Amino acid sequence: MAREQRGSDLRVGAVRVRTDAYTQYAVTYRSNGLKISGIMNVPRGDGPFPALVLAHGYIDPDIYTTGRGMPREQDVLARGGYVVLHTDYRNHAGSDDDPDNDVNLRLGYTEDVINAVHALRSASRPNVDDGRIGLLGRSMGGGVVYNALVVAPGLVDAAAVYAPVSSRPEENIDRFQRPEGDPLVEEIEAAHGTPRENPEFWRQVSPVTYVDRVTEPLLVHHGTADDTCPLAWTRATVAAFEAAGKDVELRTYRGEGHTFGPRWADSMDVTMSFFDRHLR
Repeated sequence: MAREQRGSDLRVGAVRVRTDAYTQYAVTYRSNGLKISGIMNVPRGDGPFPALVLAHGYIDPDIYTTGRGMPREQDVLARGGYVVLHTDYRNHAGSDDDPDNDVNLRLGYTEDVINAVHALRSASRPNVDDGRIGLLGRSMGGGVVYNALVVAPGLVDAAAVYAPVSSRPEENIDRFQRPEGDPLVEEIEAAHGTPRENPEFWRQVSPVTYVDRVTEPLLVHHGTADDTCPLAWTRATVAAFEAAGKDVELRTYRGEGHTFGPRWADSMDVTMSFFDRHLR
């Protein structure tokens, strides 16, 4: 929150895909001095089109390739008339490395999403309406969106998340990293202390602590059969938003798991209607 976020120099590179509805380009931009890679889908036509920045879930950076997260969403949203900028994050694909990112709870990903919005605005592209921008995150990317909303209130017009992680980082560590014996846990706790040793750090690094700062409407999707990110995490976060008087809506999907199956198309209809209300 205290750090100035600087996103700029959006560069549109080679065409990756052409469809009947949009063209996909390789892109890079600067995020607090780091080069970040990604892809951008631009609908056919003159525009200007509203834009969405996508924050993908966890994929091992060693196997990750540019634009790999959320391909279904990238396609549907672009066909619906949105410019879609999907960030790879630092330490992924063609992005620059940040050796301190993991020990600092991957907060660099939050900077990269915030700065993707700034880069879109600074580019002044005629086919992008930089006054109408939203965020969409999935799983880990849902947590990134939570962070962005509390770090930079007013940055965007609306946000949606799918099957998000906990808004308390210690719960994510206890579920995903500690049981696997991830050596990074020891590094994190050596740098910042455990939640018991340094509760103030862990309170301050949790987006749920700052929900009173949020100004944007938030839509949350979660399946009742999600065995990766428990629905209870989302219910607790949504309750905190509601207690703070924020504009939040939770949609649950009976029987859907973490990645969504039969109800995914229905959920995207809801998402499109949500963004159409707030960005058009």
